Amino acid sequence: MAPMKLYGATLSWNVTRCVAALEEAGADYEIVPINFGTGEHKSPEHLARNPFGQVPALQDGDLVIFESRAICKYACRKNKPELLKEGDLKEAAIVDVWVEVEAHQYTSALSPILFEVLIKPMLGGTCDQKVVDENLEKLKKVLEVYEARLSKSKYLAGDYISLADLNHASVTLCLFATPYASVFDAYPHVKAWWSGLMARPSVQKVAALMKPSA
Repeated sequence: MAPMKLYGATLSWNVTRCVAALEEAGADYEIVPINFGTGEHKSPEHLARNPFGQVPALQDGDLVIFESRAICKYACRKNKPELLKEGDLKEAAIVDVWVEVEAHQYTSALSPILFEVLIKPMLGGTCDQKVVDENLEKLKKVLEVYEARLSKSKYLAGDYISLADLNHASVTLCLFATPYASVFDAYPHVKAWWSGLMARPSVQKVAALMKPSA
């Protein structure tokens, strides 16, 4: 069977979020670059994959889906369902909880920082330090919860790696490309958790892809 096709730019943390899951799941896939500079993301061909004109999109045979976390779940269900703990109702529920926490607490606090520090200057804008500072405080509050959780278990859902952990990889790598990486220093269990994730080949693959020279 032909490999799955992941459409997008590897500088996008939404695209590389999918790469972490695809790699950890051992999926057969290839990345098909989408050129934002030429407006390819708004082309009829890509709008047929993602009607919002965004990335990523995934094609697997005649199935085409979009939204990064949906793609991650699909990759796990198809190739390594234990990353979702779908065979155990209670464990699966805990994985789901922390997948939601990543999206609505962690990344929602981190994304404005990344936009101001990494993206805005690329677009010719100036970083709004007030936005950065406000969201750093939000992120610290989130990390307090993570510290408490990770003082009780090795990973977020328990003592096993899951999609809940992997979904943090791309945005956290972006955080470490900013002057604010030291925010983790105050949270030793969070820092140890991240060090463990960074040692995984799937996350190392994401890190390699996100380098500007990649």
